[in-house]
Amino acid sequence: MFASAIARYHDALAQGDTAEASAELLQRLLRSEGLYFGERPLCSVLRPRLLTTGEYRHIARASGLVGSALESVRRAAMTDATLRAQFGLTAWEEQLIHDDPGFPVASPTSRLDAFFASGEDGLKFTEYNAETPAGAAYNDALSRVMLALPAMHAFSRSHAVLPIPAAPSVIHALLDAYHQFRGVRERPSVCILDWNDVPTRSEFVLFAREFAALGIDAFIGDPRDAEYAGGRLTVGGKPVSLIYKRVLIDELVTREGLDSPVVRAVRDRAVCMVNPFRCKMLHKKASLAVVSDERQAHLLSSAQRLAVAAHVPWTRVVEERTTSYGGESVDLLPFVAGRRESMVLKPNDDYGGKGIVLGWTVDDATWQAAVRAALTEPFIVQERVDIPSELWPEWVDGALHIGPRMLDTAPFMVDGTMMSGCLTRIGTDPLLNVTAGGGSNVPTFLVEER
Repeated sequence: MFASAIARYHDALAQGDTAEASAELLQRLLRSEGLYFGERPLCSVLRPRLLTTGEYRHIARASGLVGSALESVRRAAMTDATLRAQFGLTAWEEQLIHDDPGFPVASPTSRLDAFFASGEDGLKFTEYNAETPAGAAYNDALSRVMLALPAMHAFSRSHAVLPIPAAPSVIHALLDAYHQFRGVRERPSVCILDWNDVPTRSEFVLFAREFAALGIDAFIGDPRDAEYAGGRLTVGGKPVSLIYKRVLIDELVTREGLDSPVVRAVRDRAVCMVNPFRCKMLHKKASLAVVSDERQAHLLSSAQRLAVAAHVPWTRVVEERTTSYGGESVDLLPFVAGRRESMVLKPNDDYGGKGIVLGWTVDDATWQAAVRAALTEPFIVQERVDIPSELWPEWVDGALHIGPRMLDTAPFMVDGTMMSGCLTRIGTDPLLNVTAGGGSNVPTFLVEER
């Protein structure tokens, strides 16, 4: 049914001037809605990602179990310094994570990044964005755009399609955390906080609209415009009681310091911040190494252990040690050095694909050097996973082109345990993000035959 649904959508595009009209409307709506990453349109293709309800349930169940396993390990690590050391926290991060944010969950809003290939165990979570998960409001706005296309109208004659909103759950997670922080239900004054020149600013505008629709005052602010005096935080002269933190903690502390107004206000509990400083532990790429390491198996329930084994690829912190692989004990460094074709090296703290070494894309000398270098600063090594691809339609130079692109599957999570919507990114580069080769965001829809 899935393959036939895609074929039917492409057939609808090929009828008459449907593709051209859809492409023209797509570009017009992207511009009018501000759906750009910097100067680049967020979406370049003419159909959404399609999932069956069964596929969505499968992803949601696996996401919930893996997310709850990560939170179980994090809670244990808060009182176990030896376990906590496996995450590779810096001295200042170690200091900040022990501040009580006023609510129990480290990441009220998060995103698991995965690849969903065919087969029972084809779903593999490769990273956990536990700090500043982007894309929820983009997904919802792109869903509205896709629903307006003539191609979608034609396709809906044979198939029922349902968007999967993500932004409302982000808003609810923020408000729930704030109500726990305050102990009462009241409307906060919200600052969506990040540097004023980031390319994702267009999504902040969408979130401000979401808050406004609920009658909640929300504005976009820059940490450099913050002031903290008399127990009150203001940004650009406006009072703030809830920070929707989109600025990265690393950048906030590196640029502004631990004594900056925002950091001091949060640490004094003068303002609620989501996600809080303690999210940094799970945001480390080492989190998937820690949760899947045999040393932590006793911290997980049987259902969590099965989910981690099935859906987290073999991942370890790069260090000199013996560990388990396929039930056998291996010497980690020589084992990794000898498996270039099936391994990936990732820095513990970087993002956007920076610093990643895909073993199968480099020669052996480069790989050996990368493994040695990974010992000098925190890195993880992860087993290669299958990257699926689908055919995607695009209007190029006055004609409809349909060709393959790789795609990921990135569930948005509430409190780390409940999936609510799904980001999909496609591209011709295996480092799938919107700035990579052929990169594009596409909204995710549920689909059934009528």
